[in-house]
Amino acid sequence: MITKRDLRGSRPLGRGRDNAQPTVSPLSGPVYGATTSVEPIVPFSHAAFSMGGRLVLHLDADDERRDEAGAATAFVAERIGRWAARITRHSETSDLSVLNSDLRDEVPLRPTLAAVLRAGRMITESTEGLADITLLDARLAAEGLADEPNGRLSHAFDWSLVSRRRGSAVVRRQPGLRFDLDGVGKGWIADRALRLLSEWPSAIVDADGDLAIRCAPGKAWEVAVDDPRTPDTSLAVLRLTATHGVPGQWGVATSGTSIHHWTVNGGLRHHLIDPRTGRPAATDVVQATVIAGSALRAEGLAKAAVIAGSYEGLALLERARVRGAVILTDKGEAVALPQTLALLGN
Repeated sequence: MITKRDLRGSRPLGRGRDNAQPTVSPLSGPVYGATTSVEPIVPFSHAAFSMGGRLVLHLDADDERRDEAGAATAFVAERIGRWAARITRHSETSDLSVLNSDLRDEVPLRPTLAAVLRAGRMITESTEGLADITLLDARLAAEGLADEPNGRLSHAFDWSLVSRRRGSAVVRRQPGLRFDLDGVGKGWIADRALRLLSEWPSAIVDADGDLAIRCAPGKAWEVAVDDPRTPDTSLAVLRLTATHGVPGQWGVATSGTSIHHWTVNGGLRHHLIDPRTGRPAATDVVQATVIAGSALRAEGLAKAAVIAGSYEGLALLERARVRGAVILTDKGEAVALPQTLALLGN
């Protein structure tokens, strides 16, 4: 049962559809396809391994445009691979790893890394410091890959970028400060890739669970939010349709404690670090899905909602004026912001 919470109480909104059967089904995360109440979308899909996970591109393409769609998605997937290679922390030769290993307090950056760091700073500000890209050492400690860091852990606002020509920049920071761009990078990549597909009025870029979505007037996409408690069931089904005769655009992202977690020294830890403690967040939120105007913004706010906990997280999302949100608590309660009602499928 999904309920609406306005921070003063809650009441039923209705029940999401279990075992939804959309036209497209990825291996994990949200599922998406065409609704039956509008003109059906016939997606051309391109799937690949990228960013340490699954990349899926979907275009609304009829039979006459299938070859064109294949060329477009292959081109975008190749570009995504280049972007991801520059900002991953899992390669010693990436631009991010080179920056993280550089002990200087001022380091020149190439345009892609500079752009993602700018995006990370924007997300830190919009989440009131909860989505913090300076917590790599704490993240590695949570995974059992490093010792617990000492001293003040969060340096969310202790660095800056000085713009240079053609998108490059210089980062100024305390020597030794390292960045973690896993979540921010995927949201940024999804949004950037969707812009490359501007000739396609209806398209989805699924960057390992961070979705950038565009839909033409008269059509619709459905996004089913997985229930982490039971495989192949849904907490809610979102129906995203264009209005006012112009294409609509959304970002949808889900964050939670049930996917990336490890047992370290006999205790269960997850990957969402609370910058206030430097440790995996102690939270009553199991999963948060956010609908926003971009995948980047949805990703950061979903993470922040989990870290903050259900009450403070919903309040944060209201202040951020997101387009919708569905949260699952550790008591098994699924709650949604009031504006989510307009986005829920039947």
